[in-house]
Amino acid sequence: MEIHLYQIKMANRTVTDAKTVRGTNPQYLVEKITRTRIYECKYWKEHCFALTAELMVDKAMELKAVGGTFGGNVKPTPFICLVLKMLQIQPEKDIVVEFIRNEDYKYVRALGAFYMRLVGTSLDCYKYLEPLYNDYRKMRKKDKVGGKLTYTRHRGFFLR
Repeated sequence: MEIHLYQIKMANRTVTDAKTVRGTNPQYLVEKITRTRIYECKYWKEHCFALTAELMVDKAMELKAVGGTFGGNVKPTPFICLVLKMLQIQPEKDIVVEFIRNEDYKYVRALGAFYMRLVGTSLDCYKYLEPLYNDYRKMRKKDKVGGKLTYTRHRGFFLR
């Protein structure tokens, strides 16, 4: 049983060669209560365990909405679970830029943009996120009340 608990703790740690973001562990950019709920949710345990940057693309393509937490029990969305996983494994900047440049999957693009806003420099944010203001596609957003449609361009206001 001890080995099993050790493996769970290891699955929630940031990679050893990770760079600090704004002087702290990248995972700490997500609030502790939200992080704890993510670690305990079914999606994290089934889909994010041992997820690599290459496999992240497949999971991102399966996204159906953006958002942080939803419902009465305040469950984390798959979107915020993947954001935390990206903070944990710190994919190469080229991979994140390709997420942002992806025209076919709007939620892959949103995931890359959100991650870039969290960890990128102001120059990177301007360079890669400014073109997203020309993307007018509708997106589903899950929140505590339920879900609603929003335009991608409006997400720029959330990214500031």
